[in-house]
Amino acid sequence: MGSISKDLKTALEVFAIFQWALSAFLIVLFVTFFHLYLVVFTSYWPLTVLTITWLIFDWKTPQQGGRRSAWVRGWCLWKQYRDYFPLKMVKTHDLSPSHNYIIATHPHGLMSHGAFCHFATEASGFSKTFPGITPYLLTLGAFFWVPVLREYVMSSGACSVSQASMDYLLTGKGSGNAVVVVVGGLAECPYARPGFSKLVLKNRKGFVRVALRHGVALIPSYSFGENELYGQHIFRAGGWVHRFQEWFQSLVHIYPCAFYGRGFTENSWGLLPYKRPITTVIGEPLPIPKIENPSQETVTKYHTLYIKALRKLFDEHKAQYGISETQELEIV
Repeated sequence: MGSISKDLKTALEVFAIFQWALSAFLIVLFVTFFHLYLVVFTSYWPLTVLTITWLIFDWKTPQQGGRRSAWVRGWCLWKQYRDYFPLKMVKTHDLSPSHNYIIATHPHGLMSHGAFCHFATEASGFSKTFPGITPYLLTLGAFFWVPVLREYVMSSGACSVSQASMDYLLTGKGSGNAVVVVVGGLAECPYARPGFSKLVLKNRKGFVRVALRHGVALIPSYSFGENELYGQHIFRAGGWVHRFQEWFQSLVHIYPCAFYGRGFTENSWGLLPYKRPITTVIGEPLPIPKIENPSQETVTKYHTLYIKALRKLFDEHKAQYGISETQELEIV
């Protein structure tokens, strides 16, 4: 019986990982071909017109708090997702529900498994760990362009990563809101491999400017182990594949990685992430004054203070979570 229970648990964990990773791709395919079928082969084309009309009417919702669902965020499936790695969230300071916050989380990794689990689901118990605080994970606006997919993504509490979205969450929904930004974004994909602690942050100052405009504290957060989940094949510098990767990244700001993980067995290759623990440490809030039109010098000043706070968080916890004492956090 013990072996059967263990096998079932493993199967559920793998299903949870694949379900989230493939859901966007499968929903896009289904919605696209379903509506093409309605228009080309049936007389039910008005349904497609209604869908597009609703999409236009509801276009701004992802920038106005979305439509979170406590039921979806509380699915038992997410606990299987958490246990696969496993994932853990560590609180270092209390957060007051009378204030709003911007949580800047690092690194992006390939799929931001840590950020998704902790901030877009209740698998780690965010609402119990930070009572009175509502997290809003900001993600690519493209997720909200497709019917059905946009509803699924919004149900997790995710919103569009835009200035309009951040402004609304920090001013239009009262207090107790935590806007979660994966600052490095997909530009960090080249460094999402074992042994790397390298962040794209030197010129990412928009989140600091927003914090100054609204006078909300910045909270550094680091997911130790996020970069250990996949390997990457590194192509020869100057070769045609490498040149294509750089060209594609300059065009759409997405780095096409040749990544790999584990298969269904420990010693096989596949697309599953390796089962490595990820610990997300949420640091101390950095107070930010309210300056409606901050100068570039002011933004740079507080951006420097933020990086200092992030380095402190990294250095204090790195040895505890599997990073060498001598390894430094590199900012590019």
